[in-house]
Amino acid sequence: MTNSALQLAIQQRILVLDGAMGTMIQRHQLEEFDFREGAFEDHPMSLKGNNDLLSITRPEIIKEIHRAYLTAGADIIETNTFSGTTIAQADYHLEDAVYQINFQGAKIAKEVAAEFTDRPRFVAGSIGPTNRTASISPDVNDPGYRAVTFDDLVAAYAQQIDALMDGGVDILLIETVFDTLNAKAALYACDQVFEQRGVQIPIMVSGTITDQSGRTLTGQTTEAFLISLSHMPLLSIGLNCALGASMMRPYLQVLNDKAPFAVSAHPNAGLPNEFGLYDESPAAMAAQIEQFLQESLVNVIGGCCGTTPEHIAAIAQVAAKYSPRKWNPTNA
Repeated sequence: MTNSALQLAIQQRILVLDGAMGTMIQRHQLEEFDFREGAFEDHPMSLKGNNDLLSITRPEIIKEIHRAYLTAGADIIETNTFSGTTIAQADYHLEDAVYQINFQGAKIAKEVAAEFTDRPRFVAGSIGPTNRTASISPDVNDPGYRAVTFDDLVAAYAQQIDALMDGGVDILLIETVFDTLNAKAALYACDQVFEQRGVQIPIMVSGTITDQSGRTLTGQTTEAFLISLSHMPLLSIGLNCALGASMMRPYLQVLNDKAPFAVSAHPNAGLPNEFGLYDESPAAMAAQIEQFLQESLVNVIGGCCGTTPEHIAAIAQVAAKYSPRKWNPTNA
């Protein structure tokens, strides 16, 4: 799918992003062997819960999830690669599997997207924040200490981005950003890979507001987060995770007022209950989202934790009734 098709689509209508991958994987009640089959039988550590491996070991499950979201009305599906960096995979001693995790994640998503010919469908390479932060010390007794360096992050992200592009993604989605310095490393890695390959693809960035203070984990307000990344020619900037739709709305209003890019949102299905589960129904979530669609706050809308194809179908129905946010892309 060409960049021009995406640029045209995002200006013509509100694009629908898919929902949670992890929530759908949990429905399958997978066991240890599901994460090992055909590739990692002899690995010395437990791999259960390392969902990114399923693109290699149980690709039919991941394809089924992608297909369900596209059938529900998603215009953009995310690859199953949220933890696909050497930094994140180090917890499992699987740094050597990173290329295959990302290449296969992109490849199978593209294969499923190609089954849908009614309108352009796009694949976004999911790039998570890693499990380390470049801005905060993990040691309260040593505030100057960092568990990762900027250069470490750049190298890890560049490897992931290269593999995702080899697999054919249309977009790179740097998401759930809790530390803007990590995101800057990812964007610098994008620049490096683009220069090496002689080709560029669109970039989406999505931060996470951790609570009702309106700040990221590292203390930035929504406006500061935007300003910190506005030097890059992004396709979109937005928010995901941590908050439900109703609590996300005031921060989307900030992005709507200030962003020279498209604006995206993929909130959780409300807040988790005492068991860590998400109870908000598709109808309830869609009704909350409709409030900020009426105000033309976003260009891309989807779901994060707790959302399912049923949620995305309800959101897609609502989104079809409204026009996308207008923005001036001269600085984008």
